[in-house]
Amino acid sequence: MENDNKVQEFVKKYYGKILKSSSDLKTTACCTTDAPPLYLRQALKNVPTEIQERYYGCGSPLPAEIEGLTVVDLGSGSGRDCYVSAALTGPTGQVIGVDMTDEQLEVAREHVESYCRDLGYPESNLQFRHGYIEFLNEAGIANNSIDLVISNCVVNLSPDKERVMSGVVDILKEGGEFYFSDVYCDRRLPEEVRQHELLYGECIAGALYTEDFIRLAHKAGFADPRVLSQSPIEITDAELKPIVGEAKFSSITYRLFKLPSLETLCEDYGQVATYTGGISGQESGFLFDDHHYFIKNKPYLVCGNTASMLEETRLGKYFTIHGKRDTHFGLFDCASPETATLTPPGGACC
Repeated sequence: MENDNKVQEFVKKYYGKILKSSSDLKTTACCTTDAPPLYLRQALKNVPTEIQERYYGCGSPLPAEIEGLTVVDLGSGSGRDCYVSAALTGPTGQVIGVDMTDEQLEVAREHVESYCRDLGYPESNLQFRHGYIEFLNEAGIANNSIDLVISNCVVNLSPDKERVMSGVVDILKEGGEFYFSDVYCDRRLPEEVRQHELLYGECIAGALYTEDFIRLAHKAGFADPRVLSQSPIEITDAELKPIVGEAKFSSITYRLFKLPSLETLCEDYGQVATYTGGISGQESGFLFDDHHYFIKNKPYLVCGNTASMLEETRLGKYFTIHGKRDTHFGLFDCASPETATLTPPGGACC
């Protein structure tokens, strides 16, 4: 792909005219393989069939605790995740899908009126805007106005991922979150792979090396990206397999918070977090990321960053945090016996 315009025009063509349904895909990159949680399965039942058939996501970046929030979906496509989010945000929330492909937007908009009417919500709660995810202000998204940004297998398609990340930081309120799934690689891809049109359309050629993504997140202002889930991606087309060689690809769901208090390392301030319950589908325990599972009413020693993410965001009403940052005890020790006794299943805070 020689320039930004060429990339965008090809992506529009691929998702607007070439792909007719998810069965046309040649890799599993744009296929959600993990079973979604119960609250998502229930919400999906009401999403129109046409929209579900034009779904090309790689994960389930839709948290449960979003009632009343203003949500933006980057590269919303046919709108499946927006429809589900609209149901979850309730009558006082708002969901805005942003996409550059006219054919996808036409499908997404077709069912908005009937869907919102069936939910008993105002039609204005769900809307789709034509725009580019690199220029969210031009799509009418104001800075510091959004509670939650989601995206499903789209950021990898952008020719300017740095601009996407910085734009998300700009539109999020303080304490807001970027909760998204995308395709990543275990190495930097060679030029011949990155220039391959079909692999680009299949979300492979644009995949970031995971460590480069972390660096990009830090630069944009997301100090401590957290992984929620990860699953391998298979190149199912025999002609495409030899082109990527030994490169390994994964679908990863991250959560990133806009919080000035976050540090690039996990520091120990002796803070303790307790999940008090209340999140739908996670009544007995809450999975925060791939190494934090909080059993209800059980206290856990956490690093300063985790404490901030749980206390200074929409999650604050579900947690009690004991301790401040008055005293620093050094780098948080994930392997110490003291930490292990307070650690949820899956590992310590790190």
